[in-house]
Amino acid sequence: MTRDHVDVLVIGAGASGAAVAWSLAETKMKIVCLEQGDWVNPQDYPSAHMDWESRWLNQFSYDPNIRARETDYPVNNTDSPIQVANFNGVGGSTILYAGHFPRFHPSDFRVKTLDGVAEDWPIDYQTLEHFYDENDRMMGVSGLQGDPAYPPKPALMPPVPLGKSGTILANGFNKLGWHWWPSDSAVATKQYDGRDQCINLGACVAGCAQGAKASTDITYWPHAIRAGVELRTRCRVREIIVRKDGMAGGAIYYDKRGAERKITAEVVILACNGVGTPRLLLNSKSKLFPDGMANSSGLVGKNLMLHPYSAIFARFNSETDGARGPGNCIWSQEFYETDSSRNFVRGFTFEIARGMGPALTVARGMAEGRIAWGANHHLSAREAINRITGMVGICEDLPDENNQVTLDPHLKDPDGIPAPKLHYVISENTKRMLEFSLARGAEILDAAGGKDIQTIAPIPDGGWHLMGTARMGTDKNKSVVNEWGRCHDIKNLFIVDGSIFVTSAGVNPTRTIQALALYIADSIKHRLATLFD
Repeated sequence: MTRDHVDVLVIGAGASGAAVAWSLAETKMKIVCLEQGDWVNPQDYPSAHMDWESRWLNQFSYDPNIRARETDYPVNNTDSPIQVANFNGVGGSTILYAGHFPRFHPSDFRVKTLDGVAEDWPIDYQTLEHFYDENDRMMGVSGLQGDPAYPPKPALMPPVPLGKSGTILANGFNKLGWHWWPSDSAVATKQYDGRDQCINLGACVAGCAQGAKASTDITYWPHAIRAGVELRTRCRVREIIVRKDGMAGGAIYYDKRGAERKITAEVVILACNGVGTPRLLLNSKSKLFPDGMANSSGLVGKNLMLHPYSAIFARFNSETDGARGPGNCIWSQEFYETDSSRNFVRGFTFEIARGMGPALTVARGMAEGRIAWGANHHLSAREAINRITGMVGICEDLPDENNQVTLDPHLKDPDGIPAPKLHYVISENTKRMLEFSLARGAEILDAAGGKDIQTIAPIPDGGWHLMGTARMGTDKNKSVVNEWGRCHDIKNLFIVDGSIFVTSAGVNPTRTIQALALYIADSIKHRLATLFD
């Protein structure tokens, strides 16, 4: 094996890995990031091709089991009603996210105090507020100030236009007197930091060929690399090295030729997402850590949260946007906080989803009997294409130790590393929340003039948000990392991704993941002289 040594080793080049590497670069330490995927050429994105829908469902599928690239790892989803989504490559899953970019609410950090469920976070909204702002500047966030659902927050660029779909559904919310607001989006609505503005290309979730969507390969990484961070691609980490003194010593990984390599480090930072991080920790077994690294609490891999989604769509007589434009334009947090009159605690966000492309509209319509076969096919297809819009409900998922990531005893990745296996059940609280969201969504669509309302809950391939499997806390018996991301068991091992979430909130997590990564990086910088005390 070849050997090298660095000050800081970051594992994973996605949302959190990019942010923490960029922030630490100002220390002038030698920082190396290992990413098992590769750079993605925007010319390869489905949105650069006419057959983008087919490419999106195959080569750029959310599901790594379908995508099955050499750089992916399989996930055993057989014990979960929701299929996990992730992407391996520079930028991580920000390559395939929609750019919907909400913050947590202050209440999300205090759910036990407020509602008597789960646990309170050891930090609060005010702790992260500065880092939210810093991350907004780096990513380039579009939005509109004044949303009454939130504390005041800046808007760097004008919001994504409502378009035809957003206007139709906003009218439905207005008729019912329910909250809605233009979404915060990680989509540039004007030229920003060398990126061009959105041109309503659509297909955002299949990679933005325009470069308007803020994936970290075009936001954080150019700045981090110019500041001296070394990013190595096609490096699949097998395990974290354990030194004789019990500290993390670096990592063993396979390069793109399959050669085994070793890199040693003074500090190791995991940024592999809520499935990849527990997988790596559980696979890093030794005499000192027979149950996996940082696992004295027994909680590594447990408390997996996935945000079960509902979907409510309808057909309209007037034209909608279809797949044109960013996938989100407005949100509603009318049902975000706990209401004792409902039969569940916590709540959800309605995120408006403009619509689908023509091929997917027709294929699904035919499969569901909504679009005719034979003589009336073209007529019924024209009545559906660019006529369907609606929303999804992002439901808060409460932590449950029975929902977990383990190592599969048989399934392995291309380098022979055990694959993660999911054990996940939707709680009764979440089931009631999903049903409630379907009913309220149908009311909104009906008020907006929708016909032929279609609902589904949960979305089976909607495991886009991976959280909670190495939770943060001050009690080492009830958490994996402390209040600033350092593992209780190993004082030079840090985690910065969504696995450290204590609760999931009812919003997309990326903005909070990155704020946490910047906060942990800042904590490291302020404690450099006493980092391992």
